[in-house]
Amino acid sequence: MRVGMTFAFIVLSAALGSQAAGQGSGPRGQGSCETPALTSQEKSRLVFLREEEKLAHDVYQFLDGQWNLRIFRNIALSEVTHFQHVGLLLSRYGVADPAAGRAAGEYTDLRFGNLYLELTAKGSGSLKDALEVGILIENGDIALLEAGLIETAQPDIKRVYTNLLNGSSNHLDAFETVLEILQASVR
Repeated sequence: MRVGMTFAFIVLSAALGSQAAGQGSGPRGQGSCETPALTSQEKSRLVFLREEEKLAHDVYQFLDGQWNLRIFRNIALSEVTHFQHVGLLLSRYGVADPAAGRAAGEYTDLRFGNLYLELTAKGSGSLKDALEVGILIENGDIALLEAGLIETAQPDIKRVYTNLLNGSSNHLDAFETVLEILQASVR
C-alpha cells in the first residue's frame, strides 16, 4: 500500500531525525520563571506535529464530506483541539507556526501536501479504505508522540503529548471498531 508506506516514511523520518540529534544539552532553566529554551529537535517536533494535526483534521473533514459518517466528523473536531494545543506550545516557546494562514490541504512541508492528496484519494475509494486511512493516521500520530515524549524534558510538552497520545489511542480504537463492524456486516 503506497499511501501507508509514504506516511510511515514521513513518521519514521521525523522520529529518526530527532534521535540522531541527541537529547539536548543539560539543564534548561527548570527552576526559573522564564520559559526554557527548546532544543532544535523539540522545535522541529512541535512544527512537524502542528502540520500533522492539521493533516489529520483536513483529511477527516474531507472524509466526512465524502462518507457523511459521524466518526470522521467527531474525530475531525477532536483534531482541532489537538491542533490548538500544539499551537499554544508553539506560541509559548516562540516557534513560528507553519500552519498560519493555510487552508485545508495546504502545508508548509510539501510532503504533507502530497500526503493529503494520497490519503484523500485512498479514502475516497471505499468506506473500508477511508477507515483504514484513519487507522494509518492515528498509528502515525501515536509513533510521533511516543518519540516526542522520549526526547523532551519539558513538563508542559510532556503533558500535551501525553494528552494527545491518549486521544490518538482513542481515535485508533474507534476507527478499528467501526472497521470491524463494517467487515462483519459484509460477511
